[in-house]
Amino acid sequence: MPPNSSSFSAADPSLGYFYQVRSALLWSLNRLRTVPDFFVTVETLDDVVFETSGSSSLDLIQTKHHLKRPGDLSDYSPDLWKALRIWFEGRASGLIPTNAHLQLVTTGKAPADSATSRLLTKNRDVTGAQHRLDSVASSSTNKTLDSSFRVYLATAPSMRTAILERVIVIDNAPTILDLEENLRNEVFWATEKEHLTPFLERLEGWWLRRILLQLANVDSDRVSSAEIESKMADLREQFKQDSLPIDDDILDFVLDDDQESAYLTFTFVKQLGLIQAGKRRIAAAIRDYYRAFEQRSRWLRDDLIGGFALEKYEKRLEEEWELVFEAMRDELGDEKTDEVMTKAARSVLAWAERTSLPIRPNVTEPFITRGSLHMLADEARIGWHPHFRDLLSAILVVREKHG
Repeated sequence: MPPNSSSFSAADPSLGYFYQVRSALLWSLNRLRTVPDFFVTVETLDDVVFETSGSSSLDLIQTKHHLKRPGDLSDYSPDLWKALRIWFEGRASGLIPTNAHLQLVTTGKAPADSATSRLLTKNRDVTGAQHRLDSVASSSTNKTLDSSFRVYLATAPSMRTAILERVIVIDNAPTILDLEENLRNEVFWATEKEHLTPFLERLEGWWLRRILLQLANVDSDRVSSAEIESKMADLREQFKQDSLPIDDDILDFVLDDDQESAYLTFTFVKQLGLIQAGKRRIAAAIRDYYRAFEQRSRWLRDDLIGGFALEKYEKRLEEEWELVFEAMRDELGDEKTDEVMTKAARSVLAWAERTSLPIRPNVTEPFITRGSLHMLADEARIGWHPHFRDLLSAILVVREKHG
């Protein structure tokens, strides 16, 4: 059976969860323009919940996403009745306050003359909607929705009216793929047009990690508007001409034993071995090499920096290294025992570990400089030992003999 033909595919539910998260970001960005202070959560009282600070305003939003087929919003719609069941039960238990706004956001379209069409934002007719819902709940034999019907009918008519007054149906919502363009429109002012894609990728990456923390109840159980504004401000600064973004996953990268082992044959690691650098020092160099290589690759991929700019930066690093390297050789004089040369070489490495030469004025993360120097060492353009080129050539000859 083809993999896409399974009736138990997890693709649709997974898309539904991602739709909640992506929609929550879009709605949060939209609210920043009009609501000064709010909190947002995903999968708490409802799919998405907004609380306005300093007031009792509460928006509970259920999302219904349909990508391959139209969403059903008829009077017998499972999407509608499941949402009503959650809200009616929440009101009965006291979990949902009486003043909460209840929104059903769906990619489907409300049919004309249906209950959902009467609960849209315009031309509302709550009495007419309730009449149709009462009729369906009383007469339908749909076993799948029986629990929803029972909850609805167990609620007093006056309470049904009060709850339905708070219900708003928003149909024809954008699909998860369409949200891309909506999000781009929300952040278009934040950076240059050609940088919108990498800007949005980093914003969404942060948002996903932040929602995961919220779901796991780590640090904070709610995302504040202040956090979102702070991240937007941080990204705007990173995408200015005198700066470049430093990605959180690269900054947080931790080297494990398997990754370390994979780099042991690299030339820059061999260079560290020539001067008897310690194991932890070598591990730190591998970490910085990886970070710098990955970050620079992303900048190039996202067209945030050109290859010529990187060449100029590397030339600058090479010239700075040359001053330190040649000064070390001058200080050695006639004392060229292996022990003395190794000690002097480690002083050049120490310079590389503590120097900071920003690739742009506001790109001050030290791993960019350190890692870039190790990248040059991997090409044998720079080194630490006074005779590093000869020693590397000898290693290569031995490797070829035993290769």
